[in-house]
Amino acid sequence: MRVLATAGHVDHGKSALVRALTGMEPDRYAEERRRGLTLDLGFVWTRLGPDGEHLAFVDVPGHERFVATMLAGVGPVPAVLFVVAADQGWQPQSQEHLAILDALGVRHAVLAVTRSDLADPEPVRADAVERLAATSLGKVASVAVSAVTGAGLDELRHELARLAAQLPAADARADVRLWLDRAFTVRGHGTVVTGTLGAGTLRVGDRLTTADGTAVLRVRGLQSLHEDLPTVSAVARVAVNVRGQGDGALGRGQVLLTPDRWLNSQVIDVRVTGEPAADLPRSLTLHIGTAAVPVTVRPFGEDTARLTLGRGLPLRVGDRAVLREPGGSRTPCAVTVLDVRPPRLTRRGAGRARAAELDGMTGRPDLTAELGRRGLVRRADLRAMGVPPPPAPGDRPRDGADRLPAVGVAGDWLADPAYWDTLRDRLAAEAGRHARAHPLEPGLPTEAARRLLGLPDRALVDALAAAQPRLHARQGRLYPVDSPRPALPAPVRAAVDALRRDLARAPFRAPEAGRLAELGLDRRALAAAAAAGALLRIAEGIVLLPGADADATAVLRALPQPFTLSEARRALDTTRRVAVPLLEFLDARGHTERVDDQRRCCRTAAGNGGGRESNPPARDPRAPRF
Repeated sequence: MRVLATAGHVDHGKSALVRALTGMEPDRYAEERRRGLTLDLGFVWTRLGPDGEHLAFVDVPGHERFVATMLAGVGPVPAVLFVVAADQGWQPQSQEHLAILDALGVRHAVLAVTRSDLADPEPVRADAVERLAATSLGKVASVAVSAVTGAGLDELRHELARLAAQLPAADARADVRLWLDRAFTVRGHGTVVTGTLGAGTLRVGDRLTTADGTAVLRVRGLQSLHEDLPTVSAVARVAVNVRGQGDGALGRGQVLLTPDRWLNSQVIDVRVTGEPAADLPRSLTLHIGTAAVPVTVRPFGEDTARLTLGRGLPLRVGDRAVLREPGGSRTPCAVTVLDVRPPRLTRRGAGRARAAELDGMTGRPDLTAELGRRGLVRRADLRAMGVPPPPAPGDRPRDGADRLPAVGVAGDWLADPAYWDTLRDRLAAEAGRHARAHPLEPGLPTEAARRLLGLPDRALVDALAAAQPRLHARQGRLYPVDSPRPALPAPVRAAVDALRRDLARAPFRAPEAGRLAELGLDRRALAAAAAAGALLRIAEGIVLLPGADADATAVLRALPQPFTLSEARRALDTTRRVAVPLLEFLDARGHTERVDDQRRCCRTAAGNGGGRESNPPARDPRAPRF
């Protein structure tokens, strides 16, 4: 299916023309038919030849009072049938409709000069073709027609078929953004909404969400051209039967979306075309899709501005929209969305700096530039902004994405390579600074590092530390590997010496909490002693002499393999309080390993984990095999 909208001045015969082309009545209301004046959007269709595809029309009102309704009709549609009457020629709404189409960047149209039975159509055709050629529509095919006599209708159908064949194919795999132009209730079915599906695919059973995420709806049924279908792909006129909490509040201007694939933007940076940004009024209306939202304008440069929206909209980089004064006294302006998640401007001069940055932005999605501006961004957020991310590990690259730099750093996070290198150096510098400033706690806590670097996720700190050879991580802290061991203050050194004398007599009987308190060794002092290499920290509050892990392994290796916790405790001459964390410590470092819930054995010396000691226990035949 192809979908076109009509455009043109009031009473130039738009509805009569589509009625003659389709045999269907576009005016839905009796008042419209009585007055001969379109008041609301109408929807009709025809088939282009016996075996051709369907061509649907969104018929829009031409009166100046209904320009907002006209915008709702043409907003989601990729092509237009522009209508000018031969007996009246170019009129004010002809010009405003053309300005709107130009602002939206519509590039496909056919010109129909109607009422050619009432006046010579050629002067009007020549004038209109020239006017259209100066806009985004460019040079268009034109046909003189009469809806009354039928003259020119076959030629118009031929040109419409040519236009339909030239329209770019829609991406059926794209995320759904269905701008709603109608919503009503059908007895026995509930809420039905209609719109032009410009991209993506809808299926019965799909979940859709509103822009603000407050309503999650289930697709109960689909119709296109009055035919029930299980699936509808773009481009298509579609009616969607939805069900869910909040479905009764849907209406024109709202939108249904693929869940978790869109950002609800309330502040955007845009490029303005058609008028200097500084000359724009502070308050205007932004039209996109079928939505009309009041906005506050903050100019930046000659053609850039920040818009604060009255309500959030699902926008992406490169979207085209229209800025219009509600009274219609100014020519509508085009805006191209440059950034849907712009930075806050809090410092003096930030506006000038932002204007300079926006000058270099084109409105075309650019991964490298986006990463360069943001430094760090989630893959899902990039996609929601309209910037295709690089393929995830294991994904098949498309469209040259395999030539992009590998910027994945942690989970869903992507980073600009230069910024990532800067963060890595800063992390090493901060860890070194912390070690010098806190000799009793030389390790920089991971959470403190995250705050110092302004990072949104601790996983990024872990990834930076893993990529920084000048750091090593231990128990949630980061230590510089090339810094000298911190010198212990004299009182701490004396207390540690006393503790070492205690352990020399019983190497695996870690001191009790009371003894540590007696010596004045609190948590900070023990951490400093462990960092200085004076003690070996096994667990919280459990310290032994350096090298105790190797000595314990030697003792356990002399036991019959495997051994139990009780046998290990007796061999090491210690208590259960120490034996449990000590064995877990040895497990973690590959000196020992569990055989089952009750027993362990020492690993062989070859490679620390290449195998177990000889004479392993017989395998229980009931144990599962892996």
